[in-house]
Amino acid sequence: MGGDRVPVPPATRDPVAMAALMAALDAGDGATRYIGGWVRDTLLGLAPDDIDCATRLEPEAVVARLKTAGLPHWSTPTMIAHGTVTATAGGHPTEITTLRRDVTTDGRRATVAFTTDWAEDAARRDFTINALSADPLTGAVHDYFDGLGDLAAGLVRFIGDPLTRIAEDHLRLLRFFRFHARFGRGAPDAASYDACVARANDLMALSRERIAGELTKLLAVADPVPAVRLMLEGQVLRPVLPEIDGAGLDRLARLVAREGEAGVAGDPVRRLAALVPADAAAGIARRLKLSKAIEQRLVLAGKGEVAPRPLHTAFEIGGLATADRILLGDGPVADAAAVLDWTRPRLAIGGGDLIARGLTAGPQVAATLKAVERIWVAEDFPGEARQAEIADAAVRAVMERG
Repeated sequence: MGGDRVPVPPATRDPVAMAALMAALDAGDGATRYIGGWVRDTLLGLAPDDIDCATRLEPEAVVARLKTAGLPHWSTPTMIAHGTVTATAGGHPTEITTLRRDVTTDGRRATVAFTTDWAEDAARRDFTINALSADPLTGAVHDYFDGLGDLAAGLVRFIGDPLTRIAEDHLRLLRFFRFHARFGRGAPDAASYDACVARANDLMALSRERIAGELTKLLAVADPVPAVRLMLEGQVLRPVLPEIDGAGLDRLARLVAREGEAGVAGDPVRRLAALVPADAAAGIARRLKLSKAIEQRLVLAGKGEVAPRPLHTAFEIGGLATADRILLGDGPVADAAAVLDWTRPRLAIGGGDLIARGLTAGPQVAATLKAVERIWVAEDFPGEARQAEIADAAVRAVMERG
């Protein structure tokens, strides 16, 4: 796993810019560390997207130091109130958050106070593997809850009492399954899983947007099937998504396998379409307050067939929706990759071209143009020379009918 140190400076960033940022934040004196996901993922040999830092400095002091150092940064009053400032180093954003402790929590949000105690800040985080911090200069990892041991064992475990941690923030219940799907190996931590089952009704207090966001992240992992199976066995989703059942899990497992066979990326929207019954897709999309585009895609995935020539369907409903139908259905998986790589062609003939050939502007032109398009599609989208021949023949037919 790379031991208990992380690469310093981070290989994905400008080392000179990061060194300047760390100097401005007194990292050399222990005031600032890398925190959370960046440390976890780097230890696992993954490529983290973002660097987050925690600091003993209060946000106003962070802003002042960044200004003095001439380093780009930004914040809002809300961010400052929560202790966060975003700096830019080497063209990349780095979030800097003052150490905090929870004062009050209600399951959806927390009132915090600033602290200078690293262990106190770590204790308010969700899982042991997310509470790791690292010295930016030496790479030494600070571990207050055996997160390193859990990381090595592939164990996702709440810090402290799991029931209490979920009561503090109900979203942690869903995050547990997402993190288990991504980092867990084997059976889940029993105490953490039992707490999620016991507090499943807490999900009803969350906004549907937050549930949708976390579910989307879960379905985006390489293989969400084992985690979703655990959720169904514990009836964790029943309070908010009672439509999801064993049949949906079977469809999801089949889809994940077919995505792998096709060599296409796992798509969370397509996977959600597999998980929910087709006749409930629109209602679930509205309940979760998903976008109209996602709702339409969920509906299209379970409605209609794929034409014998899949590109004909792709022309009608788009390559992505056609790939959804193929992978959720029985068509050759190679067809899914083909339609995803396909660029929808454009008919070069327009209404003006038909008028120039002798048609009178109006409904006749629109109907004839549709007929030209149908023939063009049926012939697999020939080029402009053939399109002109099709248009000539269509105009002649209209004129002969009078």
